[in-house]
Amino acid sequence: MRAVQDSMDVLNGKWKISIISSICCYGKRRFSDILNDVNGISNRMLSKELKELEINQLIKRTVLDTQPITVQYELTEHGNTLQTIISNLTDWGIVHRKRIVGK
Repeated sequence: MRAVQDSMDVLNGKWKISIISSICCYGKRRFSDILNDVNGISNRMLSKELKELEINQLIKRTVLDTQPITVQYELTEHGNTLQTIISNLTDWGIVHRKRIVGK
């Protein structure tokens, strides 16, 4: 149970799985790309969640030398280990929606 709790402590909240999914599906993502992918999240909340994911070494933040400055996010090697979980959640969600909605 401790391992499950540790996992949930890192991935808890309304947005983290969606943010990781966005980066997981597309690879490197800019802040605005993630903002567009995750429906309903505010700039401030996205910034907070990205910082927490970076602290937990799941994503890497890279500042590109462009005008204006561009910030890119990608999964770290440790973050890439979540791809199987994201894939399984996606598959389960598709089956669940079909079962509940019938589509």
